[in-house]
Amino acid sequence: MRFAGRLVVGTVFVAALTLLVLILGAERTLRSSLQDDLAITLEREAHFVGELLPDDPRRWSTTITRLAAQSGHRIVLRDSTGAVLAQTDSIRADHLLTQRAPTSNGIAEVSASLDGIAATVDSARGSMIAASLLAILVAFGLAALTGRSVSRPLEALAETAEAIASGKPPRFPHSGISEIDTLVQALRAMHRQLGDRFAELQREKGEGAAMVDAMVEGVIATDARGNIVTANPAARRMLGYGAKAPLPGLQSLFRVKAARSVVETVLSGESVEDREVDLDGTTVMLNARPLATGGAVLVLHDLTEIRHLEEVRRDFVANVSHELKTPLTSITGYAETLTEGGVDADTTQRFLVTILANSRRMLRLVDDLLDLSRIEAGRWVPRPTRVDLESVWTECCTLFQDRAAQRQVQFNRAIATDARHVVVDSDAIRQILSNLIDNALRYVPIGGEITCRVTHRGNGTDVAVQDNGSGIPEEHLSRIFERFYRADPSRSRAEGGTGLGLSIVRHMVEAHGGTLSVTSTLGIGTTVLAHFPAADAAPEPSVTAL
Repeated sequence: MRFAGRLVVGTVFVAALTLLVLILGAERTLRSSLQDDLAITLEREAHFVGELLPDDPRRWSTTITRLAAQSGHRIVLRDSTGAVLAQTDSIRADHLLTQRAPTSNGIAEVSASLDGIAATVDSARGSMIAASLLAILVAFGLAALTGRSVSRPLEALAETAEAIASGKPPRFPHSGISEIDTLVQALRAMHRQLGDRFAELQREKGEGAAMVDAMVEGVIATDARGNIVTANPAARRMLGYGAKAPLPGLQSLFRVKAARSVVETVLSGESVEDREVDLDGTTVMLNARPLATGGAVLVLHDLTEIRHLEEVRRDFVANVSHELKTPLTSITGYAETLTEGGVDADTTQRFLVTILANSRRMLRLVDDLLDLSRIEAGRWVPRPTRVDLESVWTECCTLFQDRAAQRQVQFNRAIATDARHVVVDSDAIRQILSNLIDNALRYVPIGGEITCRVTHRGNGTDVAVQDNGSGIPEEHLSRIFERFYRADPSRSRAEGGTGLGLSIVRHMVEAHGGTLSVTSTLGIGTTVLAHFPAADAAPEPSVTAL
C-alpha cells in the first residue's frame, strides 16, 4: 500500500478507535450519572413520603396514590418486618431503581423505571455516533489531503533517487514542507558530491586504463575465480589474441608448462618474480602477485627484442673481430717477413701491395662502421637537393669501371625523362648507388649487366638497381640488409666486401622517409628497389636501428 493510503487508513482507524472509546466512555458515564441523580431523587421522595404520611393508617393508601400520581413513581409502605402496608400500582418496566427511607410508621419505598435513562442514553449515543461519523469523514479528507501533499514530493524524491542511481539527470521537487525541502536540499548536495566524486573516479580510472594500455609490458588481472578481467593490448599481442578476441580463464591461458607453473603458484597465494619463459618463440619475463581480495596480477615483459639485440651485439663483435682479424693477420705476416730481410725487390713490392690492400680494406670497414654508427645514432640528417640521377649514375659507374672491365660487365640505365630529377641528399644518393653497384658486381657473371631503372610511382620516385647475377635464395632475402649478413660469405669476403653496404643503404633510404625492398630469382638476378617520396610528401627524417 502506498504512503497516502496507509496514512488515510491509519488516520481513520485511529480516529474511529478514539471515537469508539469516547462513545463507550461517555455512554457509561452518562448512564451512571443519570442513575445516581435518579437514586438521589428517589431517596428524597422516600423521605418526603414518610413526612407526608398522616397518622391515620387508613388514609395512607390515598396519600401515596396521590403522591405517586404526581411523581410518576411507585410507592410502597412496609413495616419493620417488610410486610406491605400500602402500595400504588406496579410500573411496567424491565428495570427498576428502588430507594428506601425509614419513617415513624415503617419504611417508605419509592421505585422508578430505568427506561427513561436508557432512552436518554440511546439518544445521546446516536448523536455521538453521528458526530463521530462526521469527524471520521473530516479526518479521512484531511488525511487524504495531507497524504497527497506529503506522498507526492516523497514519490518525486524516489524518482529523483532512481534517476541518480541510473545516471540520468534528476529533477528535485519543491513541496513547501520544510522537512521534505530540507531532505531535497540534502539530496541535491549529495548528488552534486556524488557527481564530483564519480567524475574524479572516472578520470582516475581513465588515466589508469590509459596508462595500462600504453604500457609496453603486458598486464593481466583476474578475479578470485581466475577469470580475466583486464588484459592490456601488450598482453594480448604477446599471447597472440586480437583486441576483441575472448580470453579463456587464467589457468587455460598458457600452453607452456613453465608459464602454467607460474599461474598455479600465484593462484595458491604466492608471488613469482623474474621468471623467464619462452612462449612460442617470444621470450617473456613473468612477474605475478596475488591480490588481497582474491585473484592475481601478472606482468609480462617482452625480452625478445632484448635477447635479439644481445645476439646481434654478440654477432657484431664476432663479425668485426673476424673482419679485422683477416687483414690484420695478412698485414702482420707480410710485415714480419719483410722485417726479417732477405726478400727480393719483386717479392717486397708484392708484399707491400698486399699490405696496402688489406690496410685499405680495414679502412673501408672502419669508415663504414663510422657511417653506420653516425646514421643509427641520429647524428646524420639528409639535406635534400635537386639531383640529376642520370649524372649521378654515370659518376658512380665510373668509380667501378676497372672492376667492371675485368669481368666484362656492362652498365645500363633506363631513366624516365620525368623521373630524371629527384630531391634527395646528393652525397647519400651517390653512396646508395655506389654500394648497390659494388654489391651487384660480386654476383653478376662475366659479361653480365647492371641496370639502373628510375620511374615515377605514386607520389614519389622508384630507383632500382637490377643485375642478372646468380640471385639470392628466398630464405636470405629478409636478412640481407642486416649488418655483416652475407648470402654467400665466401664470395663477399674474397672480393673485399665489409658486409655493411646494404645496411647503410637501408638506413639512408629510410632517413629520407623512403622504403627499400628486394626481389630475387635464382639464376636470373636480383633487383634492389629504393622508393623516395616526393619532397612535399616526405615525412620528417627518421632512423631505424637494426
